Amino acid sequence: MKGRNLFVKQPISSGTEGTGKHVLKRHLGSTQLTSIGIGAIIGAGIFVITGQAAANFAGPAVLISFVIAAIICVFAGLCYAELAAMIPISGGAYSYSYVALGELPAWMIGWSSALQYLAAASAVAVGWSGYFISLLKDFGISFSSALTNTPIVYSAEIGWHMSNSYFNLPAALLVLVISILISVGIKAATTLNNIMVAVKLITIFLFIVFGAFYIQPSNWVPFIPENTGVFGEFGWSGILRAAGLLFFAYNGFDTVATLAQETVNPQKNMPRGILGSLGVSTIAYIATVLVLTGVASYTLLNVSDPMSVALNIMGPNFVWFATIVKFAILAALTSVVLAVLLAQTRVFFTMSKDGLLPKRLSHIHPKFQTPTTSTAIIAIGAIIIAGLFPVDMLGQLVSLAVLIVFAIMCFGVLILRYTQPNAIRPFKVPLMPYIPILGIACCLGQTLFLPLTTWAQFFVWMLIGLVVYFKFGIKHSNLRKLTK
Repeated sequence: MKGRNLFVKQPISSGTEGTGKHVLKRHLGSTQLTSIGIGAIIGAGIFVITGQAAANFAGPAVLISFVIAAIICVFAGLCYAELAAMIPISGGAYSYSYVALGELPAWMIGWSSALQYLAAASAVAVGWSGYFISLLKDFGISFSSALTNTPIVYSAEIGWHMSNSYFNLPAALLVLVISILISVGIKAATTLNNIMVAVKLITIFLFIVFGAFYIQPSNWVPFIPENTGVFGEFGWSGILRAAGLLFFAYNGFDTVATLAQETVNPQKNMPRGILGSLGVSTIAYIATVLVLTGVASYTLLNVSDPMSVALNIMGPNFVWFATIVKFAILAALTSVVLAVLLAQTRVFFTMSKDGLLPKRLSHIHPKFQTPTTSTAIIAIGAIIIAGLFPVDMLGQLVSLAVLIVFAIMCFGVLILRYTQPNAIRPFKVPLMPYIPILGIACCLGQTLFLPLTTWAQFFVWMLIGLVVYFKFGIKHSNLRKLTK
């Protein structure tokens, strides 16, 4: 078999819905897509990582870090919007790579996306578990740590080792419940997501409004704390390091691109959903971090609940709001898990339709009109990962996978502009070719801040993917059969 056949490409016109048992029902408009995107983006980033980034790396200038991360995401988001409007089929980055780069790169992107979504859902579920247990303690309910923490942990000093826990049961149960929900139907899932998104946006809005009256401008001085002499600890190097950490806070808008076949008028609504969710989330992040660092000194924010620190400073009149914040955080994290698992099921669904994964994964339930087999398999994987592995390891894997995928999406836009210049593009990236080139450079540059252990884990996953492709995918590819 000739090596060039590894790069056989799907034509843009192949992006059809399919027929019969492989058809997904169209329900989603731009508002629902934007809500799903916000649900996937606003989560642990704004409620947890903001405080840690400010306290350890950037100080009040974490605001600049958020802006830098947002700009990088805008580069990628614009490229996603062009591809989503041009190739409105499920599968997101996988489908776009199949058209722009060929089958083997598409497989690798699909496999990398699987890691991104599985690790993201699991990481957020682990974070949800911690907040859930904390909230129960506020009401005098406690559980054994053996069933609420992960048994496998990692530290730079001693490496991988076992804790005294057996399994993170709350995290696993969350994944199970969400998986059942998205199996029953996307309409029910999006309704719940809309409610949770509303709850967390209202909570953030109230925090901003209440906190604005308690801002002490002295907390913003110095706005950029002096570097300690160590790269990444304050100063401009700290701002850049914090931007790399906060990139995880923007992870999620790409999930919108995986829902094209369930979207009404995807050529218009996909770009609106992608850019709309990114815009709303960025405004929420910047406003929140201004209030947070204005009310509380950044030196106090290296905690898992930085908003609670600010609320305590605001006084006893806001104790009731602190409890509401915890409920909002649970809603925020739940909506992230929902959106990410929903995206992963659609990636496997599309890969299965193309013959690169077993056909059973693209089977649509006759009653619910959802890919239940794909959902079940992904749920099992996410339950195992969430129950066993720590959030920090999973978060770093998500960051690496998403940065690589984003860089390749920017590259794909460049390739298609030159190889298929006459293709219909309902939405076009402005300032070509500078936006995609900047996206590629920024995303790949951010990967250099991630540890070697994360790179090693990523390469192991990709090697497993190559084995699966050459043992199964290459033999069953529908496109390959057509081009013989």
